[in-house]
Amino acid sequence: MHLGHGNCATVCLSCNIRPAETLRGALLVSKGPEMTESDIETTNRFEPRFDVSGLITAVCVDAAGGEVLMVAHMNAESLAMTRETGFAHFWSRSRQMLWKKGESSGHVLRLVEMLVDCDQDCLVLRVEANGPACHTNARTCFYRKVTPDGLLQRG
Repeated sequence: MHLGHGNCATVCLSCNIRPAETLRGALLVSKGPEMTESDIETTNRFEPRFDVSGLITAVCVDAAGGEVLMVAHMNAESLAMTRETGFAHFWSRSRQMLWKKGESSGHVLRLVEMLVDCDQDCLVLRVEANGPACHTNARTCFYRKVTPDGLLQRG
């Protein structure tokens, strides 16, 4: 498992991630020789493209029904831990720390499948939720609808 320790000289076999420099405490990933957009769209290598803060967006959806449960961010360490353990881990931008979803509540998200978009800068985690996904105890974080009059609770 690659934990962002910086000791790996090449791609870690378990997470297929090359360590790189640290920027504001978030691990950035280098892909070696620059890949073109065409290369990134057709490669069979997992080459996640983290933003300047070292993060990638992860959209968590219910594996059975497809409902969006939550959106969070991952750094290289949380991505590697998710792949290794089979449970969703994220990087908290507000607390500046790694967290396992459901660690205190028991409402973990078990990874069923991980998808990456065409340019590898966003992930979809198809998960099985052990309880509500939202910290408010709602099944999903998307429990309100935007209307012309403001927010409306979804049924």
